[in-house]
Amino acid sequence: MARCSMVMPSSTSEGAARLQAVKARIAKAAEHAGRKPDSIALLAVSKGQTASAVAELAALGLTDFGENYLQEALQKIAVLRTPLPQLSWHFIGQLQSNKTRAVAENFAWVHTVDRLKIAERLSEQRPFHAAPLQLCIQVKLAEEQSKGGVAPTDLPALLQAIAILPRLRLRGLMAIPPAESTEAAQRRWFSELRGLFAAARSEHPQLDTLSMGMSGDLEAAILEGSTMVRIGTALFGERLQSSA
Repeated sequence: MARCSMVMPSSTSEGAARLQAVKARIAKAAEHAGRKPDSIALLAVSKGQTASAVAELAALGLTDFGENYLQEALQKIAVLRTPLPQLSWHFIGQLQSNKTRAVAENFAWVHTVDRLKIAERLSEQRPFHAAPLQLCIQVKLAEEQSKGGVAPTDLPALLQAIAILPRLRLRGLMAIPPAESTEAAQRRWFSELRGLFAAARSEHPQLDTLSMGMSGDLEAAILEGSTMVRIGTALFGERLQSSA
């Protein structure tokens, strides 16, 4: 993995144009859904990008960045912590037990909790001087070996167990559905997650986050109620470095 270096850039027209295009897509989809664009948070997925690329988007007003690979993320967080203390880091990769302490200590959000053991470790390891760790449960909508997530049938019990853990704030659900080529097919998966979210909120009314939708399907996600889209390629362009 390439090492992260830091050169505070000036905003480039290319980066600004990509951000404007993504915001326009969000606004158009929100209009079609009868929603306000500001009801949908934009999470910039910066895996495989440099710290300078993150700083460029931060200079354009973005504050929330998502990372999949822990060591890569920790390098960027260390480089950017002092010049950009306002950044909020979201862990959106698969989380193993031996990595929970570093995530609990360095991130504001985790989107990929899918079992109680991971949640318990995050709660135990979250520093007491820090705000509660914001947490989404990842739901597995299809049988894909490469993706994590709790089965929908096991979701209610997991929600109940996590909701009472200290040092965590349960916010909502997340999913990465199978890739589909049509908006109608995309919407079917997102509709399933929306239904699970509605059922979860009947027992846990504090839930407010439905993390779904990426560069290729954000419109379908917004039409089905997404409150946070996770956008990488459409914001940054192609990845600039390998990740591990």
